[in-house]
Amino acid sequence: MATDILMPALSPTMTEGKLARWLKNEGDKVSAGDVIAEIETDKATMEVEAVDEGILGRILVQEGVEGVAVNTPIAILVEEGEDVPAASSGQTPAIAASAAEPVAAASAPAPSAKAASPKESSERIFVSPLAKRMAKERGIALGTLNGTGPNGRILKRDVEKGGNAAPAAAKPVPAAPIAVEGDITRVPNSTMRKVIARRLTESKTQVPHFYVSVDIELDALLALRSKLNATAEENSFKLSVNDMMIKAVGLALKKVPGLNVQFTDSETLHFENVDISMAVSIPEGLITPIIRNADLKSLREISREAKDLAKRARAGKLKPEEFQGGTFSISNMGMFGVRDFAAIINPPQAGILAIASGEKRAVIRGDQLAIATVMTATLSVDHRAVDGALGAQWLNALRDIVQNPYTLVV
Repeated sequence: MATDILMPALSPTMTEGKLARWLKNEGDKVSAGDVIAEIETDKATMEVEAVDEGILGRILVQEGVEGVAVNTPIAILVEEGEDVPAASSGQTPAIAASAAEPVAAASAPAPSAKAASPKESSERIFVSPLAKRMAKERGIALGTLNGTGPNGRILKRDVEKGGNAAPAAAKPVPAAPIAVEGDITRVPNSTMRKVIARRLTESKTQVPHFYVSVDIELDALLALRSKLNATAEENSFKLSVNDMMIKAVGLALKKVPGLNVQFTDSETLHFENVDISMAVSIPEGLITPIIRNADLKSLREISREAKDLAKRARAGKLKPEEFQGGTFSISNMGMFGVRDFAAIINPPQAGILAIASGEKRAVIRGDQLAIATVMTATLSVDHRAVDGALGAQWLNALRDIVQNPYTLVV
């Protein structure tokens, strides 16, 4: 019996996704566990595995189509020798997938999907949540729009093309585009860039940030790092300053647990586990894979795990549980020679540490002038959950750990 392969819900909040690539062609045999397609999210490309066997009879949504609603049929699976239906069979879905993040909508409709205008039907209008919200904001009646998505579903692009605005819905007129002289290269914003823009805007406008900075001397930590790397077995591992800072941050959060929290309207959540999200720059933007239980792991374990996560993050191959969650974040731009910077909090977390480069600076020890390798670390904190004195206390604890780094290995 023919069964539908549906667009999987890759997270509890996902409503739409992009079908990045088909790994099977029409007519190919499919076995349970075979990876048949890749779904692009804002942070990774997720693989979709078949949970049943059969023949991939028909592909309904082609590669590159964005804004495909969750539970929309994307292909049809048939038994060997069975006739292939021309359209969705309406039977039980034939796949399952793991979790991911929601994506934005915009692109061409699936060639195999029949586009039926919603206003030609007396039944309910099929519309994506994003398109519905946009239409409401713009005062556009859904019945005036022609859906170009699968099965006539109204998508973001349909709202952007416009319809008849409701007379009573007066909306601000958007500013005219800025006139620019000369040649311009227009690069469409990726799904990841759009999500980053939205989330950072929400963080800076909805989360009251405050910032605390401290200078930390690194000479003892650098000396310990050199000794550990020199005594390591050849090619077994090589510690970075970032590896050691992850461990130090983990220990500081256990020593001052008031920063390992999350604010909600009704309560503040205090976490026992210390899960550090580390910012990794990739061509499409930024992703934060997580070192879980960072306070309990050895430097060797953290080093190997951090390198593996960063490598797979840049390849877009992280599993959802490897970048979703986390109780605190760090962002390290020391490799770029940055003297100091302040990072934006990664909601719903309550804090993020910005790590700058270590540089030779003059310091005073007693009455003597000396030279030391100094790094400026800046803590960004959600003031709803953490007060200033607590933030300063935590930074002092971190400085003590880094300047007395043998606590990282005992």
